[in-house]
Amino acid sequence: MNGDVSEPKAAVPESTSDAGQSGVSGEECSKSSRCGRLSCWTGWWPKVRWVLLVLLLGSLGVNWGQYQLWQAARGDGPREVHHSGNVASEAKLALVPITGVIMPPLTGRVIAMIDKVEEDESVRGMVLAIDSPGGLVADSHQIYHRLEKYRAETGNPVTVTMARMATSGGLYVAMGSGSSGRIFAEPTTWTGSIGVIIPRYDVSSLADRFGVAVDPLKTGPLKDSLNPFRKLSDQDRVVWKGILDDAFDRFVGVIVDNRPRLDEALVRELATGQIYTAGQALGHGLVDEIGYEDNAIESLKDQLKLESVHVVTYRVRPGWIDLLLDYVESRDPERQLAKWLEAGVPRGMYLSSWGALPPSLLE
Repeated sequence: MNGDVSEPKAAVPESTSDAGQSGVSGEECSKSSRCGRLSCWTGWWPKVRWVLLVLLLGSLGVNWGQYQLWQAARGDGPREVHHSGNVASEAKLALVPITGVIMPPLTGRVIAMIDKVEEDESVRGMVLAIDSPGGLVADSHQIYHRLEKYRAETGNPVTVTMARMATSGGLYVAMGSGSSGRIFAEPTTWTGSIGVIIPRYDVSSLADRFGVAVDPLKTGPLKDSLNPFRKLSDQDRVVWKGILDDAFDRFVGVIVDNRPRLDEALVRELATGQIYTAGQALGHGLVDEIGYEDNAIESLKDQLKLESVHVVTYRVRPGWIDLLLDYVESRDPERQLAKWLEAGVPRGMYLSSWGALPPSLLE
């Protein structure tokens, strides 16, 4: 033997990983796998995104189509709904609600309900359910005039039932029942407030205090009449008194024409703007009976000699499209300007109020 000693060699594993063969560590391999999956997802995402967009648009289209079909099936305008009585009865009584301040859009909705009642030949009479403090002069008269026309063209009677309040324009509209129509008031009803008001504020002293000068360019001395930044002139007062007197005389005449127990002198005596309780109104002849809505319905049913009747009422609800359009309009600067300008428009009112209405209610 020679003196050479061979050193032991380290055993080399027979099987090696692909990472070992390629010289890539396990950690690098893990990162590479994740990158591969990310690259795959990044490559597919644009295609998936377009597919989702198409599905979303398709869903919107289907829903829009269904909404249009539903609208067509339901028809435009107020919807008739069951109120009480026998659904199988061929004879109907129509209950038309007037709830809130009488001004747009309520005015149009009430007139649309009356139109629908007139189109239905199975309706034998109408119950007008009023819960209103009144409203604009023109709007109150429009509803009153439409009720007169309804009675003249159909020959059907109109009975009124007053809820919490039927003052001023609410009382004006109640006269649409005619001289032979009966008016019911609940025991706690407030009515009366016969008169006209034009809300106005005088902030001229406040403007002077803070050095605010208002100098509108106008073509005549009355063009800025009722301007809150100046005091009313004697000429202003004469002009507006004539306007108020015209509306007031019409109010008095409407009551005289439709309340058999009242003559003009007595109505003018009552027309101080005072609110009357149900008992006081009954004593003055403004209403015919203390009772509730069901009493008014039964009274009309007995008047028509109907043993069985189906009482229907009407609903007008804005759809989601209407709400969306309202939202869009509310964001429109021109619409906001229009609202601001409309807030300063003089408005004659048959309203039981001292006139402290926010501009949003005067749109």
